[in-house]
Amino acid sequence: MKKIVFLLFLFATQLNTLFAQQKNLDFFVQSAIQNSPLLKDYQNQQLSNLIDSLRIHALYKPQINAVSVNTYAPSYQGWGYDGAITNGANFGQQITFNQLLIGKANMNNQQQAIQLLNQSLQVAGKITEQDITKAITAQYITAYGTQQQIQFNQELVNLLKKEQVILTKLTESGIYKQTDYLSFLVTIQQQDLLVHQLQLQFKNDYGVLNYLCGLTDTSGVVLENPNIHLVVTPEIEQTVFYQNFFLDSLKLKNSDAQIDFSYRPKVSLYADAGYLSSFSYQAYKNFGNSFGLSVVWPIYDGKQRKMKHDKIAIAEQTRQQYRNYFKSQFQQQIALLTQQLHSVEQLIQEYNTQIKYSQTLIEANRKLLQTGDVIMPTYILAISNYLNAKNLITQNTISKMQIINQINYWNRN
Repeated sequence: MKKIVFLLFLFATQLNTLFAQQKNLDFFVQSAIQNSPLLKDYQNQQLSNLIDSLRIHALYKPQINAVSVNTYAPSYQGWGYDGAITNGANFGQQITFNQLLIGKANMNNQQQAIQLLNQSLQVAGKITEQDITKAITAQYITAYGTQQQIQFNQELVNLLKKEQVILTKLTESGIYKQTDYLSFLVTIQQQDLLVHQLQLQFKNDYGVLNYLCGLTDTSGVVLENPNIHLVVTPEIEQTVFYQNFFLDSLKLKNSDAQIDFSYRPKVSLYADAGYLSSFSYQAYKNFGNSFGLSVVWPIYDGKQRKMKHDKIAIAEQTRQQYRNYFKSQFQQQIALLTQQLHSVEQLIQEYNTQIKYSQTLIEANRKLLQTGDVIMPTYILAISNYLNAKNLITQNTISKMQIINQINYWNRN
């Protein structure tokens, strides 16, 4: 019965591994982008701004209102409000009409301000997508690196356990000492513990990846190779990050023009029709209408107009300073990351050379081990050197991917 239970457990484990989901980097990136509340917020803000654009158009259309004003000011024996002011009573039921007459250029300037705001939100959305892609890719690479270490170390454990069968017989035959055999068993146990520790680490890395993407997934998974490739970074002026400075410049010009529009004459037509009476004389005849023209022309406001233009000029200087600083930092960062990438690639080449020698040494020692012509510590040392070199290659390969991910972050246009 125990054997049957064990076999069923082993079969279930293998079946779970067999049907483990294959997921790639693009799946997690797209999931994170779709689940991002910040991106949805940007989209809603753009829709809200479109409504503001329609409201601007509506403000310049005729404004028609129904107005009802009804007052009564009683007086008794000379006490009360002055009748010359209040007329004793006022009763008004009117329909009013107001039409703002304003230049088309002013309205277009206000519309342009909303368009620029929406363009800024689009740029912010693209940058947010880049931030998300970078963060998800970095965590995916981390989890994938842990998975690679699990696979490598598990393969090594399987290899050592095969060797254990041979060494057991050689030890029983007296070719190897019992202490050497125990040292070999300790090496296998250490590798088993390392694999178990890496499995726990992978669960944590994968959990963080799902958390960042807004996903809930506890099923078995095998991460595909992220296939990170270096993309040529465009000129800084062509990147989405530089567009913010360009749009800020247009916003300042728009605000500067709006200051001048606010000092132009404001002309509006007005008219009303209805019933307006104080009931003092022939109230039944107090049906009528009125119309007119209103003009407001700013003349002097204490030189506030110049002050506003000066503030815009200062803001433009600040924008240029931030732009120049960004250019300098951008070039330095790309140069630094490129230098780091070349260094890591050189290290990987050196470790690959060391791996070849370590593999050759292990193969030679394995053959000698089966005949008893090599001491156990020498074989264990060869395995340890191979393991260290292999782990260093994995770590540096992951570092290479992370550096490429950081460089590719700046390639969005």
